[in-house]
Amino acid sequence: MRPQYTLNLKSSFKCLAVALATASLFSACSRRTIYEAPAVYSFKGKGMMPPPGMVYVPSGTIMYKSSTDDEGLTKRVSLSPFFIDATEVTNKQYAEFVNWVADSIAVTDYLKDEAYFLSPTKKNPEMLVKLINWEKVRGRDDIPLWLSTDSAIYSKLKGSLVVEEKGKKVLNPELVKYALTYQQTGGNNKNEFMTENIKALPERNIWSADFPNSQMSFMNANYYGHRSYDNYPVVGVTWKQARAYADWRGKATAQMLNRNAYLKNYQLTFTLPTEAQWQYAASGVRHPEEAPENTNAVMTYSGGRGKGKNDRKLLVNFKQDEGNYTLDGSTFTLPVKSYSSNGFGLYNMAGNVAEWTLDAYSVSAVEFVHDLNPVLVYDASDSDPDVMKRKVVRGGSWKDNAELLNKDTRSFEIQDAAHSYIGFRCVMPAPELLSEQVRTRKIQAPPSKSVKSVKAGRASRPTENVATKAE
Repeated sequence: MRPQYTLNLKSSFKCLAVALATASLFSACSRRTIYEAPAVYSFKGKGMMPPPGMVYVPSGTIMYKSSTDDEGLTKRVSLSPFFIDATEVTNKQYAEFVNWVADSIAVTDYLKDEAYFLSPTKKNPEMLVKLINWEKVRGRDDIPLWLSTDSAIYSKLKGSLVVEEKGKKVLNPELVKYALTYQQTGGNNKNEFMTENIKALPERNIWSADFPNSQMSFMNANYYGHRSYDNYPVVGVTWKQARAYADWRGKATAQMLNRNAYLKNYQLTFTLPTEAQWQYAASGVRHPEEAPENTNAVMTYSGGRGKGKNDRKLLVNFKQDEGNYTLDGSTFTLPVKSYSSNGFGLYNMAGNVAEWTLDAYSVSAVEFVHDLNPVLVYDASDSDPDVMKRKVVRGGSWKDNAELLNKDTRSFEIQDAAHSYIGFRCVMPAPELLSEQVRTRKIQAPPSKSVKSVKAGRASRPTENVATKAE
């Protein structure tokens, strides 16, 4: 029996050796592929698929200016790719944010019914945070919960979250607030995470406040709330409210972004455009400093077949002269897709409403911001002096003269001020697409002097890949 045992033992060791050798071979192959980086291919698609309502702006350079006059400081800066809203945020889009905030408060603070919350699932058996079931909240008709006709619901909201005004249900602006969490930049609490409750509702009576001794009651009553103004730019929002909307939008569209083949699994956030991003996007071209001046928004078009002066029609919404608001086709704002888009596909980067940017305003910002993705952020507290609360506003509006429409013109407003001529749009960072310029190429044969040498060169051309030679 002993020899048999010895024979089996040797056989077992032999099999084990073969198995270890095979495993080692596979491991070596696997590790080898890690160190053999693939060749670089240029992006073959037509462009990066943007989130709904946005356009892709590729990386580029601009001349960043402190002012539009010849004495202003300038600096060439580069910007990485980003997505930006094709239009200003509309009343309808902003109302969705307000309704979400109001319904969240109604569910958590007033109704307190477990039926409105998601139950734990097999994938997430221990939910650390209770999540609202929005399909239950909105129902099939997609009507906001705070507007529900159910008497049991309305009785719990009436007189607090929901009040009556001229026989209509309206939200109490003092209670409808969004909890914005951000990392403090500047100030006493620098780098600390802060949570601030920000009023969500826009200021409706802002038209009369901006234009005293002017008949604005119609605009106060109808601009935000009547469906005929759904696709007009939202106004009456502060810089903080615009930031709150952008923060909410990132959370509200997270699932939608994960269904985008290009953007899936990226860490992406919505915010206001930086001043440099806004200026670059407004130019409509990748290298604005090298482009002719007429590449900005189209200013006029010929309205008829005649050759007279009156055939020229304005394509930008602004104040043409003292007391002259109507030559552009409207007295106040216009729907956000009025006129023509610029080279990037963006509408009304000049005129209609001026737009909040992320940057704090400083006359000397150009001197100390970085030359790559520059931004000057300062989170001023409510107690700070106004000079510390100034934020950059760009683009000019329906009530501004032509000078403020220039894409290089800088102006500012206090962060907690709201006006009938200031709106905003959102941006989101984007991955960079590999261009034809950077793809891996083959070494070229030296220039030939005859047909024979050309043929010989083709036959003997090396095939190894290098990334430093261009065809």
